[in-house]
Amino acid sequence: MSGTVSPSPRTSPRTVLISGASIAGPALAHWLHRYGFAVTVVERAPELRTGGYKVDIRGAAVEVAERMGILADIQRASTDMRTGAYVNDDGKRIATLPAALFGARVGRDDEIMRGDLARILYERTRADVEYVFGDSITSLTERADEHDRGRGHGSDGTGGVEVTFERGAPRRFDLVVGADGVHSNVRRLAFGPEEQFVRHLGAYISAFSLPNELGLDREELYHAVPGRLSCVYSSAGDPAAKGLLTFRSPRLAYDHRQPDRQLALLDAAFKDVGVRPSEGWTQIPRLLEAARAADDFYFDGLQLIEMDRWSRGRVVLLGDAAHCPSPASGQGTGMALVGAYVLAGELAVAGRGPEEAFDRYEKELRGYVAVNHALAEKFAKDMTADTRRQIRFRHLMMRILPYMPWKNLVAKKIAEEVQRGANAITLKDHPVRVAATGHASTAGRAPATGHAPAAGSPTYAA
Repeated sequence: MSGTVSPSPRTSPRTVLISGASIAGPALAHWLHRYGFAVTVVERAPELRTGGYKVDIRGAAVEVAERMGILADIQRASTDMRTGAYVNDDGKRIATLPAALFGARVGRDDEIMRGDLARILYERTRADVEYVFGDSITSLTERADEHDRGRGHGSDGTGGVEVTFERGAPRRFDLVVGADGVHSNVRRLAFGPEEQFVRHLGAYISAFSLPNELGLDREELYHAVPGRLSCVYSSAGDPAAKGLLTFRSPRLAYDHRQPDRQLALLDAAFKDVGVRPSEGWTQIPRLLEAARAADDFYFDGLQLIEMDRWSRGRVVLLGDAAHCPSPASGQGTGMALVGAYVLAGELAVAGRGPEEAFDRYEKELRGYVAVNHALAEKFAKDMTADTRRQIRFRHLMMRILPYMPWKNLVAKKIAEEVQRGANAITLKDHPVRVAATGHASTAGRAPATGHAPAAGSPTYAA
């Protein structure tokens, strides 16, 4: 990429607050800094969260990672998974295939632990972006005077968003981005309760760390019983293992910030599995104990976030906050990287204010999101089998596949759907202005403000 973008001081926002320091937020911060914006990232957690399960970087996301200059970092931190296998109740491997086939990866596609990717993005941006950990947004109020109302507001102090925080002093930014996940706080403040945007896909998933007592080495083991799927795996360079438990269920009532209730739901779903011989994998009780002991326990529904608009005024959503495809799609992380690239690029060339950029951002991404939402719906149904007969048939097909002359065609067919989703967008070549080096904590920090909201300005408060 070449060329220079010089945002107009009257029509282009220059200070941006991003809520969320996982993947989408730091990725956007990277690009915005390169385009000359001053960026602040606020994160509720007291420090960078480095837990989580393995995530795929496929298709267009690989291209974005290369343009960011982090593809080599991702490759060095690859999980380097070798095989995947289904096991019977006693843990005996009954069907083993290459891990790339399990993950539908081709070419330069790769897999990395979510925490490793978060660390890579943070390290790449921490010197140029202001990070505020241990704080959260409590209200958003758009400001505009008569000169700017109805036009694209500039970054000359006449327009923007007044932001209040749980801990920090109020501040004003030209734009606010909600990159804070499926349970987005920014989305709640600016658009309304989460429930109106969620579509449950009929299952729940949990992930957590546990001791690698099975001695796995870059291998993942799966076990299925009707309506439930379990997995244990160990990736390169990690002495611990990871556990995954998935079960089919209608929507359940619980608070996503109350792990005790989530653990109780997990226990109830798997309480009879593996307790007696020939009634499920004997490792399941140990997995339930490990989930309770883990400091990185994760539990959530397989669900889509569906919205008619991803922006309102000077507030815009990114990644899972805007269009979560659920873990069933295997595309959430890639979509976050791609979305960050598209949003930043459109903001950099916006000629008539952020609204124009947001419109183009949505236009670029909507088709990409739709394809991957459809993938999620299909895979959510396929993750768990209804009967033991279906499970036995799957095992048989996997067991004989390596010996079939048409195995490569089958592998290609398995990957085709996922690859279609991963490549369902054509990336623009945005020219990049390489910003001067420096710490955003001094040059990029927006001043604290005590200004009252302008009359008639929309206010989004906790």
